Amino acid sequence: MMRTKVPPVACIGEPRLTAGFAEFGRLDLMAHETVHGPIGPMEPANLLRLAEAIQLKGKGGAGFPFYRKFKAVLESCERQDLPAVVVVNATEGEPASWKDKVLLTRAPHLILDGAALSAYALDAEEIVLCVADDLIGRDSLTEALAERRMPVPTTIVTVPHRFISGEGGALVNGINGLPHIPPGTKKRSSDSGVRNLPTLLSNAETYAQVAIAARLGPYEYAALGTDDEPGTVLLTVTGQAKRAAVVECAAGTPLRDILELCEVPEGPGILMGGYHGRWITWEAAQRAEITRKSLTSVGGTLGAGIIIPLGRDTCPLGEAAQVVRYLAGESAGQCGPCKRGLPDLARAVDLAVSGSAPVEVVRAAAGDVKGRGACSHPDGTSRFALSAMEVFADDLRQHTTGEGCGKRVKGVMGLPGAPDANPKMLTLDWSRCDGHGLCAHVVPDFIRLDGNGYPAFPPTPVPTWLKEGAMKAVKVCPELALRLVEVK
Repeated sequence: MMRTKVPPVACIGEPRLTAGFAEFGRLDLMAHETVHGPIGPMEPANLLRLAEAIQLKGKGGAGFPFYRKFKAVLESCERQDLPAVVVVNATEGEPASWKDKVLLTRAPHLILDGAALSAYALDAEEIVLCVADDLIGRDSLTEALAERRMPVPTTIVTVPHRFISGEGGALVNGINGLPHIPPGTKKRSSDSGVRNLPTLLSNAETYAQVAIAARLGPYEYAALGTDDEPGTVLLTVTGQAKRAAVVECAAGTPLRDILELCEVPEGPGILMGGYHGRWITWEAAQRAEITRKSLTSVGGTLGAGIIIPLGRDTCPLGEAAQVVRYLAGESAGQCGPCKRGLPDLARAVDLAVSGSAPVEVVRAAAGDVKGRGACSHPDGTSRFALSAMEVFADDLRQHTTGEGCGKRVKGVMGLPGAPDANPKMLTLDWSRCDGHGLCAHVVPDFIRLDGNGYPAFPPTPVPTWLKEGAMKAVKVCPELALRLVEVK
């Protein structure tokens, strides 16, 4: 089930981002300054040196070095003689992630400090704070802005709570008044972003880390963490953890310590990094540390700091198939790999899980979308699907018998309800269908014909951009076998 409340917060070792939570709950400006102390503006060269010295990487999932982002915007401003815009991505469109919402609701001034430091150093003309339309954290952020004076005009923009809405290009499009989807062509926001101005766009936790580092300095900041990854990390632990929580820990903390703290039962696998992440085995988790390098070495990824463990009583392939269907429906639907490839991948995973097709069908469908999308959504979805097929290979062999693994799909991945207010699914009355194939001609992006000439489509809500085509397919069915029904 998807959570609707911000989970509890825990810490292993010295708290930084979560300092003061136990004493104050939410930190207003007075509590914030009591806990963290004052902060002053920084010149561009000093902020650049700080970001490079602490090796700060973006906390939104991609892990791009903040130093390089900041430098690119600074150089772009000088080259084009244009002012900059600072954008804070606090949308957290990944349903399983809650770390940014924790900062929004309990430590909003840390986010604002980092944004203000960046805006001052860039001599920016505006700060834009982007939050999801679930409105979690918006009131807290609004209150924090009312308590302080920002160096430049600062606005809050509400973004649809969809998986792809937080993608950099989609965020810029939304701020510019365009649909909240990736632009279709790769474009650097550091050159042309909000209102075609050089734009520094980073995740909420990243700006909070800048605020912490500016107070501590590079040496004290590096007192926690590892040589390659100094500082602390925020992690969201959900799934079948008995004590789901957002956890702050130093980089390099053994993953098993996190699992023990959150009372995670031993199970078939743990998803690391979220829906665009990778699965690892329980055995691999016992060897891993919370660093990008260590997690990569055991087949996982840090991503946006999401950890979703599964228990032994849950069908891991069924859980994974639900996520692939969700991701297929969350695409922008504007390029081939998303419009055609992801529904095909969801269908292939369903076939493999039901025992109706070999795993090679999934590998082929994933290969068709990999590296071909206008954004990273097809790559991330294929990575997730292939990882599930690999880590749960023993379960897959049981499913190929047609009997399955004997475990239930419990819906523990944190998936939301369907993204639109009136979701519909296609159903087929097999007693009526004569295999005319007209429906597949009307909406080929969703309906295909199987080897016997009968329609096949994934058991997932029809994506918004295909609803009109699905309704036409229902109307042209001569046997009235195809129907659109409400998702329950």
